[in-house]
Amino acid sequence: MKTLYVSDLDGTLLSPEPAITKHTAEVINSLIARGMHFTFATARSIYSALPITSALDINVPCLLMNGVSVYDIAARSYIKSEYISTEASAEVLAAFERHGIRCFMYRIDGEWLTCYYSELTTKVMRSFAEVRKHEYKKPFVQVPRLADFANGDTVYFTTTGPHDDLYPLKCEIEQINGVSHAFYLDVYNGEWYLEVFSDKASKANGIRFLRDKYGFDKVVAFGDNLNDLSLFEAADVKIAVGNAKEELKNAADIVIGTNSEDGVAKWLRKNS
Repeated sequence: MKTLYVSDLDGTLLSPEPAITKHTAEVINSLIARGMHFTFATARSIYSALPITSALDINVPCLLMNGVSVYDIAARSYIKSEYISTEASAEVLAAFERHGIRCFMYRIDGEWLTCYYSELTTKVMRSFAEVRKHEYKKPFVQVPRLADFANGDTVYFTTTGPHDDLYPLKCEIEQINGVSHAFYLDVYNGEWYLEVFSDKASKANGIRFLRDKYGFDKVVAFGDNLNDLSLFEAADVKIAVGNAKEELKNAADIVIGTNSEDGVAKWLRKNS
């Protein structure tokens, strides 16, 4: 039976630092060398996901931005992406404006993932932009109005802030046709994330695509947070780490050790 093992990153495969520990890298790379099919599904974009997983010999395309894109790490290319229509993007940006909240807007321009922003209004946004602009100058662009750059290549909107500030915006975005969203508490900084993407994009749909394209008979998935409920939808075996949200534990078939204990790697070593 051809099995795909797929893990969320933050709070699951990554340690609390966050990082891939030496033990996790050694275990997973050893199993991959022996034939295990392994990848990850994350809310991160290519710019943070690839550096933080560079110690792993990933041998199956990964899912980025909660399933917006399927990305082949070896080939450094996007296999599949789900785009937001120009009309839906305009509605999303209008909702952000009505609530006085700024966001990052992502487009896939050829093989570049470009992040557009108009104003950095939170500590998290400023920190993110400062680091990423230093590392990747071209893909981070400040513009006067995001609406002027929201076209058919748009794939993602994201912002952070307190729950009570973002929740009314989240409720409004739920009413917009053609988009879906993820709303969850960040495991590192205590801020809430609101992410908006095509209603065709999800970790579940990304896993179904990988299953069909590469002929996997079985999918084993690992997660910790609410956005991993979608990942569990498409999995045959659902595994929550010990530090996972209670909602995810309740949806899981198995609960294992925490991410601070290399829980995923230890389970794989014994069971894959």
